Amino acid sequence: MGDFAIIWSERAGVLEGLLNTMGLVAIGSVLSLLLGALVTPMLMSRRKAIARIATIYVDAMRCVPFLLFVYLIYFGLPSLGVRFSSWWSGALALVLYNAAYMAELLRGAWQKLPESMIEAGHAFGFTGFTLLRRIVLPPVILRAVPMIGNQLIQILKDSAFLTVIAVSELTHELTGIQSMHFIPFAAFLTAVLLYWGVCLLIEGGVALLNRLAEERKS
Repeated sequence: MGDFAIIWSERAGVLEGLLNTMGLVAIGSVLSLLLGALVTPMLMSRRKAIARIATIYVDAMRCVPFLLFVYLIYFGLPSLGVRFSSWWSGALALVLYNAAYMAELLRGAWQKLPESMIEAGHAFGFTGFTLLRRIVLPPVILRAVPMIGNQLIQILKDSAFLTVIAVSELTHELTGIQSMHFIPFAAFLTAVLLYWGVCLLIEGGVALLNRLAEERKS
């Protein structure tokens, strides 16, 4: 129990890491969903050039390891004159990487929409972005809620990789405590339990949204 007492004495740093992780997950989740929602109609576009560009982006993000992508942004972009702090490099990597997965999830849900819904939108005079925002995206997102929830958990897990660029997230803080006090079991078990707790919060929120979506359908 002495090792866990050390963790408790370092609770300020652990809390800071947890809050940073939750902030990264919140930003990564919201912005990747928004960007994914913009990429989805490009994937569905009848213009081959637009669909091809979107497909290349999605395939690239799905095939490149996230850790390598983080290195590319944090260490590679400065050689081109573009520099971000470690925190914003991590946030940008989370958004760009996971937006591709969000776009693919939304595309799958879009393909299951009945054609009559879009035809009805056209009949009421909705076109272009207005049709997308008012008619297409709401049911698509509601239909994709369970899969989006899984992706949010993946964003949480991806955030742990950001310790390699010294982002002061949860894994980084607890690794630092372990290195200082040599208490690997207590430090990493604490990290596991805290990540698990955040996952439970995400699952609870997704379950609530899913119930609301089912009630709306009925």
